[in-house]
Amino acid sequence: MPYKITDFLLLFFISILLSACATKRNLYYFQGADTSGPLKILSTSKVIQYESTTIQPNDILSVKVGASVAESALPYNPYQNMNVRSSSIELRKLSGYLVTIDGTIKLPILGVIKVANKTTRELELSLIKLLEEGGHLLKAFVNIRLINAKVTLLGEVNKPGTYTFLEQIISIPQALGYAGDLTINGKRTDVLLIREIAGKRIMKHIDLTKTDWMNGATYYVKPNDVIVVRPNVAKVKSSGLIGSFTSLISIVSIIITATYLIRR
Repeated sequence: MPYKITDFLLLFFISILLSACATKRNLYYFQGADTSGPLKILSTSKVIQYESTTIQPNDILSVKVGASVAESALPYNPYQNMNVRSSSIELRKLSGYLVTIDGTIKLPILGVIKVANKTTRELELSLIKLLEEGGHLLKAFVNIRLINAKVTLLGEVNKPGTYTFLEQIISIPQALGYAGDLTINGKRTDVLLIREIAGKRIMKHIDLTKTDWMNGATYYVKPNDVIVVRPNVAKVKSSGLIGSFTSLISIVSIIITATYLIRR
């Protein structure tokens, strides 16, 4: 009888250990990528498709207006006249134009301008046309930047939080890099992307262990994206009633030992 109990415990422990082991399939990023051959553009490579970001409510825009006669554009740039040259992103935000809930900004002299759902380039061309055809400036040029682009990373990352970026385009891997990468408990096969486009919210699941998603619209971050890294099975189990693998083994061992002693 003791021999059978020992065998049972041994088999039980081995099965638990095998089920608890993580494989590289669940941990390695970008599996299946074609890395053979020299570093060159292959005929099977995908052409990168960059998508322009559209302006949304609560965006803060930097709008700089110029003209062939520089002095004539000064009234259109009141914040530049304040000599705000600090590298502080917070001060740059104060010198920008906040997009209202109805998708407009109010510019000096030009008044209220509808900007929502336009790209920054489309808005630049629209303002140039308004300035020249309205008789405001000769040979006008406009430079517009989004200065509060941000992405929020939550869940199983080393440094969760909201991060501001000034680049026009960043990728999901870059955003995860801001947060210090996933923790060992992050579920790499199921990362949730939450995005708002033209007043609609969409949710997409991303498998970081694959590469097929890298050629789609989810590869690049849009301002105000939220990325949620879900916990893996081990993390979920450890937060339950039975706290850890060691605790589970201890409890099962006690139960089996007690049952054996009672039946002797």
